[in-house]
Amino acid sequence: MPLVCVCSPKGGVGKTTLTANLAYSLARSGIKVLALDFDVQNALRLHFGVPLTDGRGYVAQSAHNADWSQSVLTTGSNIFVLPYGDVTEEQRIGFEHNLAHDPQFLLRGLNTLLNYPGLVIIADFPPGPGPALKAASELADLHLITLLADTASVSLLPQIENQRLIGSALNQRLGHYFLLNQSDSRRNISRDVTAFMEQRLGERLLGVIHRDESVAEANASQQSIFDFSPVSAAAFDIELIGKKVASLLNVQVGTGEVHTPV
Repeated sequence: MPLVCVCSPKGGVGKTTLTANLAYSLARSGIKVLALDFDVQNALRLHFGVPLTDGRGYVAQSAHNADWSQSVLTTGSNIFVLPYGDVTEEQRIGFEHNLAHDPQFLLRGLNTLLNYPGLVIIADFPPGPGPALKAASELADLHLITLLADTASVSLLPQIENQRLIGSALNQRLGHYFLLNQSDSRRNISRDVTAFMEQRLGERLLGVIHRDESVAEANASQQSIFDFSPVSAAAFDIELIGKKVASLLNVQVGTGEVHTPV
């Protein structure tokens, strides 16, 4: 089943929040979604109501259990979560070593989930070219590169376009697209960057998410933007992106079926 990687060359771009709300958007359309966390911060689970005190996750188990599906948590209709988990530094280092040096390690861990009928996996990655992102490039169907509507993100475009994010093409399937987060029409620089990105990236810019205080408030209440403020600008933007992602993946909205082109 499809694997969507949400990544970025820099931190602080709202990648985890976007991953969670994109998962909610697809689930609202009737698609079964697994939100997978590759970040040691283990924050993705909090967006789905998993208590802060719940330290369960797949990384601590990965050293002696090849099947990560046993660590999946059910958090709501059509939504499942695979948390990174609370781990020791030794466990983190061991996990990243396996990702970097065992070509089959990631496939063994995800094999059951990748073969689960109708399931779309949306994975959140730490910023930069980490071992998880490099390992996932062989399995990924689609990469969504998240940037902010600021000059720092503009300066990173050559790095991405010249395949320097992981040292090679992100994947050989559906390729990569960009998401521009926190575009603020009230600020000149943000408007200018948004216009530049739209012109430079064209169809590769899958969507622009406008700056919306409802997003931070939704995070604080551990709710999706759709539950907290369904008529907000951010909810509209992410819903539109979700529909585009479903179309790219050839997922039949409403049935959760994935149709693979012959």
